[in-house]
Amino acid sequence: MTKVTKDSLVKGTLILTVAALVARFLGVFQRIPLVHLLHEEGMGSYSIAFNLYSILLVIATAGIPSALSKMVAEKNAIGRPQEAQRIYRAAIWFAVVTGVVMTVILYVFAPIYAENISHGGPDATLATRAIAPAMLLFPLIAIMRGYFQGRQHMMPNGVSQVVEQIFRLITSIALAYFLLDISLGWGVAGASFGGVVGGAAALAVMLYYAMKLKRHDALQTRQPAASQAAAAQIGATMADGQPKELTRYRDIYRSLLKLSIPIVVFSVTVTLVYAIDTSMIIPLLEDAIGRNEALGLVGIIGGRAQSLAGIPIILAIALSQSVVPIISAAYSRKDLKQVGGQTTRVLQLAILSGLPAVLMISIAARPLDFFLFGYEDSAYGIAHGPAMISLLTAGAMFQIVMQTSGAVLMGMGRMKPLMTHVAVGIAIKLLGSFVLGQWLGIYGIIISTGLCFIAMSWLNIRTLRQEVTFTILGRRFGGLILTIIVIGALGFTAEWLTHTYVVPTPWFRLNQGIQAVLICGFTVALYPIMLMLTKVVTKDDVKNFPSPVQKLIGKVSRVLKRS
Repeated sequence: MTKVTKDSLVKGTLILTVAALVARFLGVFQRIPLVHLLHEEGMGSYSIAFNLYSILLVIATAGIPSALSKMVAEKNAIGRPQEAQRIYRAAIWFAVVTGVVMTVILYVFAPIYAENISHGGPDATLATRAIAPAMLLFPLIAIMRGYFQGRQHMMPNGVSQVVEQIFRLITSIALAYFLLDISLGWGVAGASFGGVVGGAAALAVMLYYAMKLKRHDALQTRQPAASQAAAAQIGATMADGQPKELTRYRDIYRSLLKLSIPIVVFSVTVTLVYAIDTSMIIPLLEDAIGRNEALGLVGIIGGRAQSLAGIPIILAIALSQSVVPIISAAYSRKDLKQVGGQTTRVLQLAILSGLPAVLMISIAARPLDFFLFGYEDSAYGIAHGPAMISLLTAGAMFQIVMQTSGAVLMGMGRMKPLMTHVAVGIAIKLLGSFVLGQWLGIYGIIISTGLCFIAMSWLNIRTLRQEVTFTILGRRFGGLILTIIVIGALGFTAEWLTHTYVVPTPWFRLNQGIQAVLICGFTVALYPIMLMLTKVVTKDDVKNFPSPVQKLIGKVSRVLKRS
């Protein structure tokens, strides 16, 4: 792995991780006032609308952003920048047309899904139609993000995510607050429409960066004739034996769709699994616990659990977005050694960096839930809400492995196995929800989500081992299991002790916040200590970590030596 490649992965991942963390924080912060304004019933309708919109958004772009990123990286790697630009223009037109089509579909068919399938009622229909105009904007935004990703310029993607969330947050809360005077349905619709305003702001940011990159490319083309001739010679040499150039839009769309259809199947997996949850909870559980309680569980899953469970996977998503163009470029050069090295690197980073967040949220689910969102609306919700958050977050660990291993397969162009793995995972999710849901209720539905991610992770890794040589943790895996067991035992003990005895103020919400800080701090501090005591992390691993992480581990090592 060259230093430039290593720096590209670290820099791109760092930018996307910071942006995703800020965006996720803003997204969770947005849910806090919305939960108080709309309550669980309103959040149930909001979640039904948002999950349907998310699925159609991925379908509307048809995986084109990821395919575009892969193709742009490959064309630039073999010296065909003009062809990369033409592919980008074709993708832009695709986004415009599909955005219009999907907006109409979402608006017209909203009642069928919201009322007849999900049993969400008229409020869910109104919320779905309110967010429909965002379909005009986000396919175009996604295409532009895919192009920048292929050029390995991650800053526009990061900035646009943060700006989108800021405008979404402000608009959603403001509209929900004022429109609640009309009805709960209009309040939910106002919260949904915040996504449209956020999309408009994100598009403005992407257009700014697109014009900036266009000016930069124009300056680059004005290089001396000798340099241009040398670049052309290099491109011709690298392109030897490569596929013929794509000049017609018809050929470009054929190549894009050939790549993107499997990508969309993989990319929509998590959103589809979450949508299955919000769609099946009411039909499966309303006879046992009542419709209002079941709708409340949809609100807890969509408004609380999915928001917090999405935090640990942020770095995995950033790593996935950063590694796809790097893997694509290396694989197109037949550099399997670099592909294997990058696979080892990205999987180790994803697992070791995602695990502390999984442990922290799973252990501190009760104080985090009550501090951020307050009590659930019913005794049933209060009894089960924190446990639902903890269980769904624990399953996110396997989602991290599934996401990163799938990204490597995408970079290698192994799309058919990905489609098979997704089909197996969704089948397990559906079957598990029906079987375990009848037996364990809401916990059976959540467990089936974890089983889906476990199956897909195992299948992805098995396929990767057939292509390249890589090592995730090897013999150190036993030490990682021991780390999880020790932190889990000590963490849940500490959570019980703080919940029972740490009540320093007369304000319940403040006490929960203090307990959450103590438990989260204890878990995060214990994690690196256990990794080094069990020798899961070695000196060679530390050298590959970003410099801030290296400094932190160095300080912990010195503390351990003194003790």
